[in-house]
Amino acid sequence: MFKNENKPVKVIPLGGMEQIGMNITAFEYEDSIIVVDCGLAFPNEEMLGIDLVIPDISYLKENADKVKGLIITHGHEDHIGAIPYALKELNMPIYATKLTMGLIDNKLKEHGLTRSIKKKVVKHGQSINLGCFRIEFIKTNHSIADAAALAIYTPAGIIIHTGDFKIDHTPLFGEAIDLARFAELGKKGVLALMSDSTNAMREGYTPSERTVAKTLDHVFNEYRKERLIVATFASNVDRVQQIINSAYKYGRKVVVEGRSMVNVIKTAVELGCISIPDNTLIEIEQMRNYSDDQLILITTGSQGETMAALSRMANSSHKKVIIKPNDVVIFSSSPIPGNEKAVSKIMNELTRKGAKIVFQDTHVSGHACREELRLIYALTKPQYAIPVHGEYRHLTSNAELAHEMGIEKDNIFVLRSGDVLELSKKKGEITGRVPAQGILVDGLGVGDVGNIVLRDRQQLSKNGLLIIVITLERYSNQLLAGPDIVSRGFVYVRESEGLMDEAKKVVAEALDECLSKNISDWSRIKAVVKDALSDFLWKKTRRNPMILPIIMEV
Repeated sequence: MFKNENKPVKVIPLGGMEQIGMNITAFEYEDSIIVVDCGLAFPNEEMLGIDLVIPDISYLKENADKVKGLIITHGHEDHIGAIPYALKELNMPIYATKLTMGLIDNKLKEHGLTRSIKKKVVKHGQSINLGCFRIEFIKTNHSIADAAALAIYTPAGIIIHTGDFKIDHTPLFGEAIDLARFAELGKKGVLALMSDSTNAMREGYTPSERTVAKTLDHVFNEYRKERLIVATFASNVDRVQQIINSAYKYGRKVVVEGRSMVNVIKTAVELGCISIPDNTLIEIEQMRNYSDDQLILITTGSQGETMAALSRMANSSHKKVIIKPNDVVIFSSSPIPGNEKAVSKIMNELTRKGAKIVFQDTHVSGHACREELRLIYALTKPQYAIPVHGEYRHLTSNAELAHEMGIEKDNIFVLRSGDVLELSKKKGEITGRVPAQGILVDGLGVGDVGNIVLRDRQQLSKNGLLIIVITLERYSNQLLAGPDIVSRGFVYVRESEGLMDEAKKVVAEALDECLSKNISDWSRIKAVVKDALSDFLWKKTRRNPMILPIIMEV
């Protein structure tokens, strides 16, 4: 299998570089390609009206005959969210651990894709063979159960992909990370290490999940008479387990609210990844049968998402839960970069309604800090380092750490999505690029909103729209009606009648000029009218609304 070590293996990230989210990487050697993860990203502020961003897999479709399978490291949205979209275009068998596969199954059911897909549940320590690759699943810890790192055995050498991980010696569920296996692989010789960079700028260690259990227990003890509402990530199964443990200890009934939370807990219970004592869970409708000191709600919305359950409670649009004075709301998560404003807005709304907010020490990260990364580099001793999963500043911080751990600068690659990196024992180099622009999903439309449409939306959102309606007589091009001007998002017409009258005159003069010169080409007439009105409005208002001339013929 390892006869031809001088031929390079290609590492092609199709997403996930220089951003948090949309993780997907292809590994290619001759006629075999394997794909690791297939996640989505959430839109940024400039992507108006966009629901999701999914990776561009056109390179995989062009090489469909080479693609042997899709391997998933863990069940977070930024690693599994785009699977249904990818499988509609490219049929790949899926390999994942038990809980991860359960969450993937939920997604496939939603998209009506359950029958045609080949799936295999893999245990930690097991290996699978795909083409000329062998992939071993290694136990790691993360903020979701059943996370795995991958040892990818290629003819050019072993590549270790850590997935999202931290080193937790006292995890709540299952065993601690298998550091011994990383060390054994280091002794065999590791060609490249692709390691999680999310917390690469933080010194020290990420605390164990058990430290949160103590804080939650303390909060539950302090607020014995109040109703408790805990907001956390739906996928953080270990955290949900802690909340249920504390609720049971203090004799409280648990209500789960939020569609994604309900789905994840249901799947986790079915697969034995979470244990709920009998008669602890109740339906939201049964809340009225219990007093506040007997209840705890676990809900989604810790990131301030507009449609999540906690947001609806905060703005009084939730049909079944009304925030009362003295409710205690615990935020058991940290705001993802970019979500801080939304989270503080929710906190302010809840406080205005009389609720008490608790967020200190109620969360630990699921990602490794610098000391943990140093340990992984020390154990695996890779020839090459490829930081993954993070914004550019996180990747470069991880790269500096790799150099500090003795890896030559020329052997450290901070990639962009779409780069083709070729690695062999002799050398590593970036040899080209493939398409890796994110594809925008808006409603049921996938990829039909591009940069031009987004630019139009941005202009509409900033400056508004003016529609000019003109009616011309057929053949003679005589003006029969108009020009009429309709304004949306530019000025309030009733308060700006003088401006609109002047605008009509400008349009009429521009029209007269065109018709007196016998210009009959509609596109030229529209351009002249548009330019004249645009100049006038800029001088008067210093604004550039979108101007849409419409010519009708009678």
